[in-house]
Order: sequence, then C-alpha cells, then structure tokens
Amino acid sequence: MDAVRALNPTTAASEVDRLGRDLAMDAYRRMVLIRTFEERIFDLFGQGWIRGTSHMCVGQEAVAVGACAGLRPEDQVTSNHRGHGHFLAKGGDPKRIMAELFGKATGYAAGRGGSQHMACYEIGFLGSNGITGGGIPIATGAALANLMQGLDRVVLCFFGDGASAQGTFHESLNMAGLWRLPVIYLCENNGYAMSTPASQVSAIANIGDRGPAYAMPGVVVDGFSVAAVRDSVREAAERARAGAGPTLIEAKTYRFMGHSKGDPCHYRTREEEAAHRALCPIARLRQGLIVAGIADQDWLDDAAAWASAEVDAAVQFAQESPDPVGGLDEGVFAE
Repeated sequence: MDAVRALNPTTAASEVDRLGRDLAMDAYRRMVLIRTFEERIFDLFGQGWIRGTSHMCVGQEAVAVGACAGLRPEDQVTSNHRGHGHFLAKGGDPKRIMAELFGKATGYAAGRGGSQHMACYEIGFLGSNGITGGGIPIATGAALANLMQGLDRVVLCFFGDGASAQGTFHESLNMAGLWRLPVIYLCENNGYAMSTPASQVSAIANIGDRGPAYAMPGVVVDGFSVAAVRDSVREAAERARAGAGPTLIEAKTYRFMGHSKGDPCHYRTREEEAAHRALCPIARLRQGLIVAGIADQDWLDDAAAWASAEVDAAVQFAQESPDPVGGLDEGVFAE
C-alpha cells in the first residue's frame, strides 16, 4: 500500500475548480447516495433481509462517479463483483437494485441474479460479474461490436487489482491494442485481492505501467479524487472516439470495509485503515464545496437527507415487492 500513501492528492479547492460548480454538487450527491446505499446493505445483512454475500465499495465512490462523469450517456460500462456503486453512478434505479439484492421479482434480474449479476442495457450498464476478470473480455467484445457497427460509443471496463493477474487481462488488452478498440480499462486498485496485497502478486508497483506493453497509454491516478478520475476517463474516451484505441487507467483507492460482509480484515492494520480513511473522497469534495462557498451546512444536510430518503424508499420497495415465480430453469439459455 506504499504506492497509495505516496500519492499527492489534489487539494479540496482544486477538486471543485476542476469539476465546476454543477458537476461538483452532483458528484457529491451521487457519492453520498452510493455510500448510504452500501452502508444500509451492510445493516440489512445483519438483520437477515439479504442473504448470500455482497461486496461493498465504501471508500471507492470517487472512482465510480468520476468515471461515469467522464463518459457520454450512450457509452457502455462493464462491472465486477463490487458493482453497486458503478450501477448507481451510471444511472441505475436504487429501488430495482435493492429489490435484486432482496431476491425479488422487481429486481434488475427478476430476483435471480443477486448482488453480482445485474444489468440494464437501456442505460449502457452491460452487467456486473461474479467471475474475477470476467467483465474484461465482455468489454473488449462490446467495443469490437461498436467499432464494427460504426457506433460512436466507448466501453469502460471496471475491474480490480486481482483481476489484472488473470489471463483474460492480457488477452483482452492485447486484442484491444492490436485492433485499436474504443475501450477504457479502469483498474480500481484498492490494494488487496481479497486478503492478498497487490505487492505480492505484481512485479511492478503500478498496474497502469503495463499499458505500453499493449500499445496503449497507461495512466495512474488518485482514486480518491473524483476530478482526477473524471479527467483521465474523459481524455481516454476522446482518444478512443478519435480512433486512437484503448487506454489503461489505474485508480489508486481503498475499500474502507472488508472484502465482503464476513471479512474481519485481519490481514491489515487499523493504522493502515485510519490513514486511508483520512483520504475519504466524500470528505474531500465536501470540504472543497464549503471552501468554494458553494455548499453550507444546510445544503450538506439536505444532500444527506435526500440520499437517506432514496435508500429508505428502495428498501420499502424491495420489502413490498413479490417473490419470483416460475422454475429455476426460467431465463437459462444453456443446459
């Protein structure tokens, strides 16, 4: 995690200057919504409303929101097992996401996909994925399809540092670089693949440095800065749309919670966690909005209340939704 600590984060004021007033305010509300949603999921597990497992992205909100802010509405996204924030940032309905987590028929996968398997093609969210690195070839294929159809559309692929050790990472980036596909590979390096430190599985400190090996730029950005992520994705999208090919972006970030609901995080120290919580992307942007005179305490309280109300409504919708009907083989396309 030394690479994360060595970052020189942008100041809070600079964060707002780079985003502009309206986007900074919208980004803050979206990040607060994602965190509120994720923290509520954690509580609902403890209450028995949600079963199975779930992977929260608390601490990583700036990557999801910043990346989607750098795209156009028609652009597409593939996600991973930690995908609720990506889905919400792309415009997913909190009610339907929550309903899917509850296993209800009103969920995005009719209650059959759960936390790791949701999609909404109408907004360009091609799906989260329970397979490590599973979204990387999907994004590559979608980018190839867009290119072959002459569509002015970019695909962004979210994946973690652990996925960069999969064969699909090499195969997909090699193909994308060779064919100059309009795709952005965005690695959320939160320092750990479950409990394994990234430094124990990568021979180089920065995953982003691998980009040139696949004939594409490799960029390393501060994943706690929504502005830094937005800027890097916007530049990569413009490059892809111009026919110059893909980009590999590594966002150095950190998950404040465990890998999943039952992870006690014995593999990292409380001091390490505290050092990274001090870099909280929401707190940084909040301070920037205050310094810039854009937000006062009333506005911040209203943003928090709005997020809580959205999540409350989502929980109520899920609790009141019907269970799925039909057999287990319904919707299965292979036997």
